[in-house]
Amino acid sequence: MPGEDATEQPLIPRSSAPQVWTASVAETKFYWYDLLVDGGQLPDFRDPVGRYLRRMQFAIDATMEKRLLYFLVARPRVRFDLQRSVSWGFFSLKLTIPVLIGEEERKSTITIDLVTPFEATYKKPLVQVQDKFLLLNWGALVETYTIHDLIERFNTGLAFPSTVLYVGQTFDPAGKLAKGQHGPVNRARNAKMLDSDMFLLVQRFDVKVDTAATDLSEEASHRTHVDMLEGALIGYFEDDTSKLRTEIERGNRRDHLAGLQYTYFLEKLTVDLGFEGADAFYDLETDRAGRSRRHLFDCVFEAGRPVIARLAENARPLPKLKG
Repeated sequence: MPGEDATEQPLIPRSSAPQVWTASVAETKFYWYDLLVDGGQLPDFRDPVGRYLRRMQFAIDATMEKRLLYFLVARPRVRFDLQRSVSWGFFSLKLTIPVLIGEEERKSTITIDLVTPFEATYKKPLVQVQDKFLLLNWGALVETYTIHDLIERFNTGLAFPSTVLYVGQTFDPAGKLAKGQHGPVNRARNAKMLDSDMFLLVQRFDVKVDTAATDLSEEASHRTHVDMLEGALIGYFEDDTSKLRTEIERGNRRDHLAGLQYTYFLEKLTVDLGFEGADAFYDLETDRAGRSRRHLFDCVFEAGRPVIARLAENARPLPKLKG
């Protein structure tokens, strides 16, 4: 993902021609946020779970140096059932694993069809189950999965929607988000964490600009693109009555977006959250936006306030992710 703008340029005189922006997802990643911020010291790097958690910590820390968009997302709570045993299919690598779903811990199972890694020295792995992690020891290597990794990567039948609770930007030099010290995010988590697992969905967007303006000085910065996108996504997903944001914050954002909209003569911003190959994890929903795997909408800004117009899901070709 690209680096962060070092500084924000002062606002230029108003653009000489209207601009229309189209933003689509270029890169995307889910992180199980609870694993990092629920307290306790991370396990040793020599432990497979410790390596997994530290890699995730390094990845999230790296995003805090960049200006990307994130969604705090709630998904139904799922754990491995340690009171029941895993089982193998006859003459296959189909592994059936008991799980517990929701706050009430409803019993169920998932079945995954494993593929033997090239480096494996065992024909069938040794299986170790923890409440959140599955370890597959193939002899020469150990694969580590969380329960949600399995749900996302395999056809388990547990196709839950992802509820968007909060929209923000990752750029955070103080690391409050990565350390679990972000006030609004914590309040959103606390309201849902008994029956839900919390994730950060981090995304980088490509923004294409359609304009007759030819002066390069009239091109908006990456930071401006992200600021406008954040405003549009907050307006699309979040309830105006949400107590996660103060009136001062709302007013400052409206003033800021109004200034940017005027400066860059932004007539319309189209946002497309869909992309080829999206799985059920990307069935995003809120009461305001409804549920969709492809949230596609136009946004205009009136005095800094986003005005949203939902588009049909087939209104434009489905984008492809980068790489």
